[in-house]
Amino acid sequence: MSKGKPRSERALRRVGDLEAAGLVEPERRAELERVAARYAVAITPDLAGLIDPADPADPIARQFVPDARELVRAPEERADPIGDEAKSPIKGIVHRYPDRVLLTPVHVCPVYCRFCFRREKVGPGSKALTATETAAALDYIRAHPEIFEVILTGGDPFVLAPGKLEALVAALGAIPHVQVIRIHTRAPVAQPGMVTPELARALAAEKAVYVVLHCNHPREVTKALGAAALRLVKAGVPVLSQSVLLKGVNDDAGTLEALFRALVAARIKPYYLHHPDLAPGTGHFRTGLAEGQALMRQLRGRLSGLAQPAYVLDVPGGHGKVPVGPVYAEENADGWIIEDPGGKRHRYPPKGG
Repeated sequence: MSKGKPRSERALRRVGDLEAAGLVEPERRAELERVAARYAVAITPDLAGLIDPADPADPIARQFVPDARELVRAPEERADPIGDEAKSPIKGIVHRYPDRVLLTPVHVCPVYCRFCFRREKVGPGSKALTATETAAALDYIRAHPEIFEVILTGGDPFVLAPGKLEALVAALGAIPHVQVIRIHTRAPVAQPGMVTPELARALAAEKAVYVVLHCNHPREVTKALGAAALRLVKAGVPVLSQSVLLKGVNDDAGTLEALFRALVAARIKPYYLHHPDLAPGTGHFRTGLAEGQALMRQLRGRLSGLAQPAYVLDVPGGHGKVPVGPVYAEENADGWIIEDPGGKRHRYPPKGG
């Protein structure tokens, strides 16, 4: 918990709020106001309570407190780093893969991550899909029988009222060829109280519904998050997690090991560890791919498969997500060389024996 001033009962949405909470020094206010004018700011009371303001390298603060480096844009960074716009046939739909689509009903979140790949689009003033736009998006899904899975994202779909979310899940579930509905959310971490029994019941459906929450540091896996996950699981909704590899937050094997163990213990399956996207002003968060691969090698053998996510990269420009983890098998003229978790190499026959 925070060791500074008493925790606010409302979200911190302005630099002045952050200063009053002891999370920003007064001399930084002017530069951070320029950041806040460009990119949305919000830190929930739950997350603010996890920050130690006495630690200048606090990993929770690093994720959510604005930083002047966000206004420094590297040449390789893109406003649309994973090609959402290029793969959007109509408003609210991104159709990047043949068998699944993204449906983005809202563009606001309970909290704004400083490394977000949609940071140019999300924030206050961003409008939700209208009833007409939602109907058109559903018609698009109905008209494409190859769509097996629909992923609700945004923004954060959990900001919708439970009744609206239930109606959307029901509408998707009524489409015969849609068999899986996945919901991506930061809310169970940022504001676990949003996951009420009513919301959990709203996700009940005949079709398979999965919740994939976003969690980057073991300190975020609180008792409140565990209780929220349990409410979802008891409603028949499996819970997975996706994390982002972030410099200064979780770019060491010990932190990742603690994170993935804590998630599994809370009934949450680690699903993806994302290499950071090339979003504008996020270079101070990015590690090298080789560093990420080395971290995954260290975790292999230390964690069970249940606690191992796939290390992935979204190929810039909308070309899809690919695994970029270390390789343990190399083919040669005599067959294969297989590396075990301890780093020792072993021969394996060319056709498996």
